[in-house]
Amino acid sequence: MSLLAITGGTGFVGKRLIDRALAAGHRIRALTRRTQAAREGVDWVSGALDTPEALAALLAGVDAVIHVAGVVNARDKAGFVAGNVTGTEAVVAAAKAAGTPRFVHVSSLSAREPELSTYGWSKAEGEAAVLAALPDAAVVRPPAIYGPGDHEMLELFRLAARGVVPLPPPGRFSTIHVDDLADLLLALASSDAAGLFEVDDEAPMGWSHVDFARALGRAVGRRVLTLSTPRALLMLSARIARAVQGDRAKLTPDRAAYFSHPDWVVRADRRPPPALWRPAIATEPGLAATAKWYRAEGLL
Repeated sequence: MSLLAITGGTGFVGKRLIDRALAAGHRIRALTRRTQAAREGVDWVSGALDTPEALAALLAGVDAVIHVAGVVNARDKAGFVAGNVTGTEAVVAAAKAAGTPRFVHVSSLSAREPELSTYGWSKAEGEAAVLAALPDAAVVRPPAIYGPGDHEMLELFRLAARGVVPLPPPGRFSTIHVDDLADLLLALASSDAAGLFEVDDEAPMGWSHVDFARALGRAVGRRVLTLSTPRALLMLSARIARAVQGDRAKLTPDRAAYFSHPDWVVRADRRPPPALWRPAIATEPGLAATAKWYRAEGLL
């Protein structure tokens, strides 16, 4: 049993990580900006990434820190910098000051192409900050994450349920179930594996956008019509969404630029050592279980 510090524990990945960690017998100390319900095995620390005293309390005496917190959508570059660069630097500094034995950082596959989006650039900068200060750290680059509790991919499930799924320009990408990702993070927290890791469900060559949309259709019990969107039209749609929906927009110009890239398939030589971790959830049954959860929650 280990004492693990977790940032981002109230988000999609963080919640599932805490669930899996408790099930594995770990004790948790988690950072939160809002009051949380008491939970056996979890000590909530009030504060944020820009609260040094909270980070010091979070990391005091822990066996490892898993830094999940980050910003996936921001109005401008400053928002991404605050959440993904400055925030990560603050956790790294606190970990060094506390002498934390193990640091696991959740980045994004978007960091592989930092010139494509401000989000990807900010995640790459966060990675660089971690590895420069803590060369023995583990940095994980997940691709598209899905699973129960996710609200980022919910709209795609809803579109599939209606029978029509608009897609980015043709390309391929990888996916991973949130529980598989959580299990990897826990395995890394208890190991000495270091460096950059790209992780997925190990589907050969990932998924084409069209094949994934059809898999979504099977998950919700519908045959779907797929419509590839030219990059120019996707960018225009993103600008309109931002103008109309503001900060609530899911499709932003930054995301549209990221989505338009044709290759978001993880590289086999970047995967974690098989002896450390292998994915347990194939995407097709994982999507079906996720659709079932959405329906149970009244979301689909």
